[in-house]
Amino acid sequence: MRVTRSIAEVRDEVRRWRRARKRIDFVPTMGAIHAGHQSLVRRACAEADRVVASIFVNPLQFGPGDDYRRYPRSPAADRELLARAGADLLWTPDVGHLLPEGHRTRVHVAELSEMLEGDSRPGHFDGVTTIVMQLLSVVQPDALWLGQKDAQQVRVIEQMVADLKLPTKVRRAPIVRQRDGLALSSRNAYLGPEERRQAVALSRGLAVARMMLRQGERSSARLVAAIRWVWREFPLVQEDYVAVVDARTLAKVGVVRRRVLVVVAARVGRARLIDNFEWGTP
Repeated sequence: MRVTRSIAEVRDEVRRWRRARKRIDFVPTMGAIHAGHQSLVRRACAEADRVVASIFVNPLQFGPGDDYRRYPRSPAADRELLARAGADLLWTPDVGHLLPEGHRTRVHVAELSEMLEGDSRPGHFDGVTTIVMQLLSVVQPDALWLGQKDAQQVRVIEQMVADLKLPTKVRRAPIVRQRDGLALSSRNAYLGPEERRQAVALSRGLAVARMMLRQGERSSARLVAAIRWVWREFPLVQEDYVAVVDARTLAKVGVVRRRVLVVVAARVGRARLIDNFEWGTP
């Protein structure tokens, strides 16, 4: 696996692959690589001739009081894990490469960026889309691979790609979980032993909601109440939001009639965790 910080070197390599008629897929990350990231790279490798991965801890998507300075960073281990997964090129730009002094442009996806995570973390998705747009501009991949755990982020990026007529297909990969159900996340590193035990509340609450849907429940209010009831047994879990939303518009729904996301966010100690599942047909 080749590693570079240089925008020019990435573009040169991509041009060389294009001349050889290679399909190129892309997996952007913020590092702290875990099995979820590796699954994205492996899926990309199964469909593409060449796979580019990136590591960039994006300061634009962290708000005041967020964890940018203490966000987990493990560059040597990250390189090894991405190489094992099969990435051909790892791009690790410096902040100054993507956000030099005088940088003014921001990419905003209206409405989708302003609810749920956007409501809890104002400006977060403008930071995400601004950097993802730059990454796509450099790599120009055939497909962009993202994880379902960040379902709202995927939906925002899908809309950006469609609206700006970018020639890249956005691909979603399923959530990768630990054996007890906890969704893999770089922020799980913040959890102490007891916090880690209680963090399973998110997936357990969602499991109850999924079971209720399978049994015919269609009231969003009752689904939300059931998740909160599960969380009562986990006092370290502090709710940010629990919601049932339309999978495309992300607007809250009262009754489940078509494809929805059941989404949750909570703080467990220093970690802010999110999880979700999708239900229904389009």
